[in-house]
Amino acid sequence: MLDRSQAPAFQIPDSIQLLHPEVRLLPNGIPVHFIPTPEIQIIRMEICVSASLDNLLVEKRFIPFFTLEMLVEGTKTKSSEEIADFFDTYAAEVDTSIGFEFLQINLTSTKKHFLKVLPVFRELLTDAVFPEQELAKKKRQKSLQLSVNRGKTSYWASQLFKREMFGADHPFGQISVAEDVDSVQREDLIRYYENHLWNKPQIFLTGNVGNEEIEAIGELLGDLTVRSISPVESKFVNKPNHRVYEEKKDSVQSTIRIGCHVVPNSHPDHLPFWVMNTLLGGYFGSRLSKNIREDKGHTYGIYSAVGSLSSSDYWMVAADVIKAHSEEVFIEIYREVERIKHEPIPTDELETLRNYMAGKLLSQFNSSFEMISRFKSVHLSGLDFGYYQRQLEYILSFKENDIRNVAKKYLDPSKFVEILVG
Repeated sequence: MLDRSQAPAFQIPDSIQLLHPEVRLLPNGIPVHFIPTPEIQIIRMEICVSASLDNLLVEKRFIPFFTLEMLVEGTKTKSSEEIADFFDTYAAEVDTSIGFEFLQINLTSTKKHFLKVLPVFRELLTDAVFPEQELAKKKRQKSLQLSVNRGKTSYWASQLFKREMFGADHPFGQISVAEDVDSVQREDLIRYYENHLWNKPQIFLTGNVGNEEIEAIGELLGDLTVRSISPVESKFVNKPNHRVYEEKKDSVQSTIRIGCHVVPNSHPDHLPFWVMNTLLGGYFGSRLSKNIREDKGHTYGIYSAVGSLSSSDYWMVAADVIKAHSEEVFIEIYREVERIKHEPIPTDELETLRNYMAGKLLSQFNSSFEMISRFKSVHLSGLDFGYYQRQLEYILSFKENDIRNVAKKYLDPSKFVEILVG
């Protein structure tokens, strides 16, 4: 008999059971990575392409954004209203996103209607017409959004942080202004659409996918012309510590950003740095949260995080704080950085951290949609699914000295960028 008065023994699994995606190549060489999930009557297709932002003029930085935004605003055979009605009728959705290095064009559909909506989705990729009237409307909306965001301390601090980290002349560090919106013309979008958009594409597919759907994708997308525009190699280095301060007299809060460049996720020090960052500010029970949020009440939330790029990662501390306590928060952040370098870490704190990180990692693979998202993340960084197994193994085996040593090696305040807005 099962003794229900006793809780089951706590044990962290020592391996992750992952469904590795299958791979097919379309006739034009585009790889399709897919995880069939027959029990789910939904199919999601994500087309990920290289953004090639460094090939654009500084004043034309909004071209990729507006190109993606305008894909559903009309084709040679359909108006924007007809496109919207079509996808609504068949319970399908098209969405787009843009990041530092990649653009995404996504289609979500029921399995029943996937073959019906796929040809219209292809039209968006080949026959978009970018009507002037719709572009003008979207430009007005974007200008208003920029104006509103400019008054938000958190938004502006993030913009300044990017500029200081990557440089004002690099695509990653350029600050968007209304004049950049005004400079975008319909001809710019058409040129980017025809010459850049289909740059090194990869397709990530999940849901109830069978041979019929794979063959249809090959027929409809396998004849598209693929571009191969390589990004300019970028090497980012940390500069001597400096602070950028922008006062906002009417603001009742200030936004803080502190950060530096660190090693990429392919480097041997990446995993110990990842663990160290979690202890410092990477979860709700972190040291920064306990000190500055819980003990002192200077903020509703403070965190540290690692951002991933193909050339290098970057580390950042972020918080919105009570304006009067801004300088004290800076002091306490640096105090916690020094503590993690030099003071012993209690065993119970290490075990709490270990259990949290293991649980967090394992919870990221609960569905095939999460699985393909995790795969895409490492695949685009040049890694494979083995990365997550290595993460789990490191979580189970890391030592206190690993955390201390990597903090000493990379958290050098003399090389931090500091941003204060408010």
